[in-house]
Amino acid sequence: MSSSTDIAVIGAGIVGLASAHQILKSSPGTRVVVLEKEAQIAQHQTGRNSGVLHSGIYYEPGSIRAENCRTGKDAMVAFCEEEGIEFEICGKVIVATQHDELPILDTIYERGQANGVDCALIGPERLRELEPHVSGLRAIHVLETGIVDFSAVCQRLAARITEQGGEIWTDARVTAMLPTNGRMVIESTAGTIEAHAVVNCAGLYSDRVAALSGTAPEVQIVPFRGEYYELRPEAEHLCRTLIYPVPDPSFPFLGVHFTRVIGGGVECGPNAVLAFAREGYSMGDVNLRELVETLSYGGFLKLAARYWRTGVGEMWRSLSKAAFVRALQRLVPEIETGHLQSAPAGVRAQAVTPDGLLFDDFLISSEGQVVNVCNAPSPAATSALNIGRLVAERLTDVVATTYSVSSGLSSSQVEETKGGWV
Repeated sequence: MSSSTDIAVIGAGIVGLASAHQILKSSPGTRVVVLEKEAQIAQHQTGRNSGVLHSGIYYEPGSIRAENCRTGKDAMVAFCEEEGIEFEICGKVIVATQHDELPILDTIYERGQANGVDCALIGPERLRELEPHVSGLRAIHVLETGIVDFSAVCQRLAARITEQGGEIWTDARVTAMLPTNGRMVIESTAGTIEAHAVVNCAGLYSDRVAALSGTAPEVQIVPFRGEYYELRPEAEHLCRTLIYPVPDPSFPFLGVHFTRVIGGGVECGPNAVLAFAREGYSMGDVNLRELVETLSYGGFLKLAARYWRTGVGEMWRSLSKAAFVRALQRLVPEIETGHLQSAPAGVRAQAVTPDGLLFDDFLISSEGQVVNVCNAPSPAATSALNIGRLVAERLTDVVATTYSVSSGLSSSQVEETKGGWV
């Protein structure tokens, strides 16, 4: 099959679908095709998370993540209300269980205040009222955190896209991209398509797709598996809403926690262990090429040297259910091994810089005719609609400039063309 379009979006997770939706919403009539390598949409990071609507309390004020989380959450709630998608603003508590965690808790609270989050510092008495089975010295009550099914959101986004004239190609893994006569020619397993511009929302393979387009990625994706348990029905009463520990400020993972999910039940986790494949959802999932790629990357080696103790601890918690339970018991002492049953794992696409740093913000860049979303960690699902809006705005410049260069327009004429496509 061969086709042409205005915009090709690679990846039908929530960020890719939200980007396609926002492009069509801002410029009705734009031809948009979404290319998804799987047989169905939202099969990886989007469909394998616990569905939290984040408040933005953790993030550095002024960062892209902080601003997008706040605006994106409001947009996601509005979308769910408009589309009749079930969600709940249930709140959560972030609990300090040791004295050395109290200064970190205070810092998180200050960030929440700076970011405009509806939150309050509470003592153990109020904490017990909210979560009777939690033990803690002090906590932050985040009133506006919520839960939703992001897969259900994706189904509605996909319907909106097709209603507006867009297309979604499944079983369409992108294998090559080449600029030709002012357009990008994209080869996929579903056929060839030409586009004025491309949006790369390939998640776990976003750096690979960026490289296919001729861009040297600033970072490399390193996959971290997050493993979950869920509470058996007789233990679900131990968690009313969401219960989080105070996170390690030097590590961009929030620690194992309790999350009540919108469809019923309570998830416990995740940990964060190196996955042996980019889609390595179990210890036995090994892709030798991808594993060698990770282990030979200088940035990962520097990261491992810096955090090897943390990494060993996470790996031990992966191998030992008892160790996982002990981490949960810091928050809810009544938890027992028999209360937990295994649940599906997820894999987080974590961008790592060449100097061994975990890139701790969204990374959206453009090169030529391609907009690359090369790092979209949590809270990307919460923020997806606003990320999509930013992508649509970036495309305005990308498409106008590409069109004008190929047409020989002057700089003043370039400005006049902007907004004509997206």
